[in-house]
Amino acid sequence: MPLELYLDLHSQPCRSVFLFAKLNNIPFEYKTVDLSAGEQYGEEFGKVSMIRKVPVLKDGDFILTESIAILQYLVGKHRTPDHWYPADLQKRARVDEFLSWQHTNIRAHGSKVFWFRGVLPAVTGSPVPKEKMDAAVEELNTSLKIFEDKFLQTRGPFVVGDKISLADLVAIVEIMQPVGTGLDVFQGRPALSAWRDRVKKEIGVEVFDEAHKIIMNVDALPQTFENKGIPEFLKLKIQKMFN
Repeated sequence: MPLELYLDLHSQPCRSVFLFAKLNNIPFEYKTVDLSAGEQYGEEFGKVSMIRKVPVLKDGDFILTESIAILQYLVGKHRTPDHWYPADLQKRARVDEFLSWQHTNIRAHGSKVFWFRGVLPAVTGSPVPKEKMDAAVEELNTSLKIFEDKFLQTRGPFVVGDKISLADLVAIVEIMQPVGTGLDVFQGRPALSAWRDRVKKEIGVEVFDEAHKIIMNVDALPQTFENKGIPEFLKLKIQKMFN
């Protein structure tokens, strides 16, 4: 029986898990959790995870939340190629270093820009105030510069040397999040652009585009919300997140 992955590809962590499973030919059943409809707060999903976030892995009776833990579980269970999460102590430490750093940097700031540019205007019908938007973009720019200077410039074509790793996979899905709103974060960043091209080539253009198709159509969110009738409790929750 294949494992079950509860996913919504609007979510960066979901895309990293989806891509990793696909790239390593790990069989899984895709269980859709529609975040825009608030399904993560529904009774059925609550039986799977009290955390009420995606992704979630269900392997028989074993349930695991948090994307990094899921990726590491898949590495161990399926004995994926070493380059994803190297056995070498120092190389693995470099992967862990990035995975720890990105939570409060690229992930936090890229997500905020995505919400400010894509989600909040769709929910409220009004743009985010310019000063808030400018501050969010500046925070993202700072994180991207650190990513380039620390994690890319001195370590080879990928975050950990010559081969792609979990660090690159997690990084690319996070950096693509604001791109989905029309913000070209690669413009004027040749090192970042070259790294993206290498990662995309390693992943494969077809599966990369499959994972990011929904996020590259974020302009459809207002119509999506209108069609589904976003629950009032979810609308209020979204508005409170960034007040």
